[in-house]
Order: sequence, then C-alpha cells, then structure tokens
Amino acid sequence: MADTDLPPAAAPTPADGAAAPLGSHVPPGTLMERMGIEIQEVSAERAVGTMPVAGNVQPFGLLHGGASAVLAETLGSYAANAHAGPDRRAVGIELSCTHHRSATEGVVTGTATAVHLGGRVATYDVVVSDPRGRRVCSARLTCMLIDARPA
Repeated sequence: MADTDLPPAAAPTPADGAAAPLGSHVPPGTLMERMGIEIQEVSAERAVGTMPVAGNVQPFGLLHGGASAVLAETLGSYAANAHAGPDRRAVGIELSCTHHRSATEGVVTGTATAVHLGGRVATYDVVVSDPRGRRVCSARLTCMLIDARPA
C-alpha cells in the first residue's frame, strides 16, 4: 500500500520540527508522478499536497475515487515516514475513504493530519477538497512503523 522505499529526502523533518516545504519534488517513475501529485508540506503532524482532476477521472468525467485514495495514502505515508525517522519506514496497513461529492475540474488539495503518533503505529485523517474548498473525500490511513531494510 504505502511507499516503503521513499528516497531519503522525500520526507525531511527540520530539526525544529517545522513542516518542510517540498515544492513539486516527486520521485520519478512513481504513481505520484503519473497522477500529477505535488507535495507542498511534510511534517510528522501534517502533510499537504495537490493533484489535478484532469487525467485522474473515471469514464463519466468525475474524479476517480481511487485517485482520491492514492492522494490520501501518499500524504499520510509521507507524514508517517517523517514521524518514523531515518532508520524506520512507514507502511500502510489500512486505508478507508468516504466520497462526499464529485470534482470535475481543477486541482484537489489533500491535507493529512495526525490522529495518533505512536512508536509502532501512526494514523492520519486526510481531507481532500475541491478548488472551492468543499470536501470531496474523507480518508483515514494507518501505517505500521518498521525498521528500514538495508540497501
């Protein structure tokens, strides 16, 4: 489910614990790149990113529910990896999504907010909103924190 092999710079955590701005850095060859996801902010407590509706729609022209799920899991995984620290990785173990309304154009924004930051598990609530700020999807992601595998 989650990105288990995030590049070392993918989820930076500044020494002061502040959110790290990432701009549009997206690891090449990933689902994030294919879907046009851009990460704006990552910290253990919160991650924010965007995704275009165009190219991520179902046959009726509406934002695909799976695309909202990908955005939610990506943001929660980035934040969980920031919480995990340099010697551990976060892997998604459960994702649930409720779709509230459709989006047909523009860019949706996802915000993952920590619910629980434990030693073995991290859980995030993720809200995906349309360009007018209306809630499109509510998601919850739980990640297990595991030791990083040697390269």
